Amino acid sequence: MERMKDGKSAAPHLMDAGEQAAPRSRRGVVAAAVYQNGRRLRDIEVEEAGEWRNQENVVIWIGLHEPDEQLLRQVQREFDLHDLAIEDAGKAHQRPKLEIYGDAIFVVARTAHMVGDEIAFGETHLFVGRGYVVSVRHGASTSYMAVRQRCESSPAALAHGENYILYSILDFIVDNYMPVLEAIHGEVEELEDRLLRSRLDKTDIERLYMMRRNLLRLRNAVVPLVDVCRRHEHLELPGMDAAMQPLFRDVTDHVRRVQEDLDALREVLAFTFEASLMIGQSEQTEISRKLASWAAILAVPTAIAGIYGMNFDEMPELKFRYGYFVVLAVIFALCATLYRLFRRARWL
Repeated sequence: MERMKDGKSAAPHLMDAGEQAAPRSRRGVVAAAVYQNGRRLRDIEVEEAGEWRNQENVVIWIGLHEPDEQLLRQVQREFDLHDLAIEDAGKAHQRPKLEIYGDAIFVVARTAHMVGDEIAFGETHLFVGRGYVVSVRHGASTSYMAVRQRCESSPAALAHGENYILYSILDFIVDNYMPVLEAIHGEVEELEDRLLRSRLDKTDIERLYMMRRNLLRLRNAVVPLVDVCRRHEHLELPGMDAAMQPLFRDVTDHVRRVQEDLDALREVLAFTFEASLMIGQSEQTEISRKLASWAAILAVPTAIAGIYGMNFDEMPELKFRYGYFVVLAVIFALCATLYRLFRRARWL
């Protein structure tokens, strides 16, 4: 958002960059600081934010983690935030979106990172207006302290104010998708190799299903974020700085690449699952053929033995001296012929 260029204010005295005042600890507040021209002035209490927000070239950056309603209402009073945005920020499981409330915007983004072999999903709500950024984290979300430190190490970039902070957080969220995709990609390759060596067992099938479900959840988090980032490339948003457009365009490209990788992984998992089914069906068909072949071969002696097992006296072959050996020879010849035929047809 655009910064104030002129004018003075009777709000608190601006401290030197080296002067710090550590805020009192408060549950739900991770960090709260005020910056001027890209340099950190001091830590503040949430109750002090309203006194600083109208200062020249000043931006307030407050980070919250699962705040209670009282804290959110305090933040609302300090920055005149919309009731609907505050209501959304107090609840997790929001769909990624960007909403405009007067001269401020409200952004919702889903976060993801690996915890063991599973994907842990979190949620971040961002209030961005002239002179302030408030981030609200819910769930298993990575701390943005690294983002804050990186921004503070580049005062020239941080001088762009709330726009640069918003870009940094969104870029951090999108970058954290990549390790998740890499971990899943490694598991998918392992499953593919195992499928080529042998048939997947029940545990592998269950893991494949879990990965497909996690990828679907990750895709539901990433795809709406494409539109959120794309809207930041244009100047219709309140106070959007034209100099920040290339940075937001870069974030959009990263999100789209994540989406493409997600779609590719989902297709590979689908092919792996289908291949596993086809291999299983092929093995079952092969077993059925073998059983049918042996059943046909065994049917010959069974049929002949059944005929001669009938208790009739008037059977000429019974009087033949070598009849028993002839019948055995006939049985052997027929079985051998059927065996060769089935082997040639690759049923055995």
